[in-house]
Amino acid sequence: MDTQRLILLVIFSFSLLMLYEAWEKEKRPKPAPAPTAQQGIPAPAGKPAPPPAAGKAPATAAPTAVPGGEAPAKGEIVRASTDLIVAEIDTLGATLKRVELLKHKDSNDLKKNLVLLGPDHHYEAQSGLAGEGGPNHRSAWRVQPGERTLEPGKDALEVRLSASGKDGLEVTKTYTFHRDSYVVDVALEVRNAGAAPVATYSYFQLTHDGKHETNTNTVAETFGAQSFIGFAVYTDERKFEKVHPSDLDKGKAEHLKQATNGWLAFVQHYFVSAWLPPQGVPRDYVTEKRQDGTYAGRAMVPVNVAPGASVKVSVPLYVGPQEQRRLHAAAPGLDLVVDYGWLAIIAWPLFWLLEKFYVLSGNWGVAIILLTVLIKIVFFPLSAASYKSMAKMKLITPRLTKLREMYAHDRNKMNQAMMELYKTEKINPLGGCFPILVQIPVFIALYWVLLAAIELRHAPFMLWITDLSALDPYYVLPILMTLTMVVQTKLNPVPPDPVQARVMQIMPFVFSIFFFFFPAGLVLYWLVNNILSIAQQWQIQRMFDRDKPAHAKR
Repeated sequence: MDTQRLILLVIFSFSLLMLYEAWEKEKRPKPAPAPTAQQGIPAPAGKPAPPPAAGKAPATAAPTAVPGGEAPAKGEIVRASTDLIVAEIDTLGATLKRVELLKHKDSNDLKKNLVLLGPDHHYEAQSGLAGEGGPNHRSAWRVQPGERTLEPGKDALEVRLSASGKDGLEVTKTYTFHRDSYVVDVALEVRNAGAAPVATYSYFQLTHDGKHETNTNTVAETFGAQSFIGFAVYTDERKFEKVHPSDLDKGKAEHLKQATNGWLAFVQHYFVSAWLPPQGVPRDYVTEKRQDGTYAGRAMVPVNVAPGASVKVSVPLYVGPQEQRRLHAAAPGLDLVVDYGWLAIIAWPLFWLLEKFYVLSGNWGVAIILLTVLIKIVFFPLSAASYKSMAKMKLITPRLTKLREMYAHDRNKMNQAMMELYKTEKINPLGGCFPILVQIPVFIALYWVLLAAIELRHAPFMLWITDLSALDPYYVLPILMTLTMVVQTKLNPVPPDPVQARVMQIMPFVFSIFFFFFPAGLVLYWLVNNILSIAQQWQIQRMFDRDKPAHAKR
């Protein structure tokens, strides 16, 4: 295999990767139409009480409507503001209906803040008591007076709501927002004023329509290489389990249903919402497709309250960006929601290095350049071996051409003569291939790092490059990338076959088409890598031209 064929292999391999991603996107079942009706009250699967989950055929005639008649048509919106988020809580259900992230901009309109939870995707964080006893996310709650803005000098802000259920149940729901944190503490304090003990379940639920964001700037959508969107369940026993909407459509979702640890999340590109029950607390994890076409995932925690007693259930909610330091601090394994594809084992250390270089330089573009230099140093012995092999091949190219002309009508003799020449000159024709093939997984892993790392989202480099995760707006980097590929082609041995030589002349332009649709950060990496490769290859070629044996000059 010579260098030209290797380039074709690289193009073919990467094309297959892009086509596979596009095929998965196309074959993935489309979510059902947007919801048109309210859902019933959730209940844990496989337990006789409370009533079954919404959208499931009940085993008994247990009603799913909220006791006391229909819920009010509209509630009051309570806005709570911190240094990082603006949250809107609807008193109808005491539901977290909308979360605006103040430090992250909308992908399609940089003048607006990004709205994570909101009505566009029926994305809500609901909680309450399961079954008809309530109260739940369809009950009317009363908001208690208090501050609505996190004041300077304070570290926490509380919003308290209360509601009454059946048989003397009184519930106070408290949202506690913290400074410099995307973790919202959600607590249900259940008081039993009745004469009989109460055994029920509290639920903490996320809903979504399962659709990707409509993002005109998402490079991933160009080739269909979209990050995962759907639910995820993490437990100590099975670790990270994805739950695709398509699996819920088919009723084939597989994940651990009962545990005393872990969390449940809804994951999308760059952002995540996750319920984080405390370690050691029994819980059920339930995911389902509901009758209105939306999807729900919830953690169910048992609640047992004696007459005259009260019980408090607290389950924090992370609702924010997939910043690894915040995810790691929020819960064990939560950083696994960052989707680095099938080469995550390589991508994780690459991002770790990239982050260290960012701390050193203060610029993600500079960090990419420094990472490229480091990778080049690590692979220097392999690259040097490859370029030496290319240089040797270039020296004997005229002799190979003569052999092809001499044995033009006898391919077997031609191949035999070429192998004798390789043996005489101590050249391994595969010597230029393997060192480069080893580097391909690093390139693909870095592609996913730059695609998935929110730290690079809207991160500027310099001049016209204002977002390393988006396309170069003026295509300067892809054009420079093409030029470096042309230079590299000139440095490589010219194939004796005229047709192959012509193909290799146009190949840089064909291959560069991909880079016009890649994130600017990835093109920057490949451009710097090419420049370093050209310098290294030129120096090695120069050494061989100076020291080449006399017979090679003929």
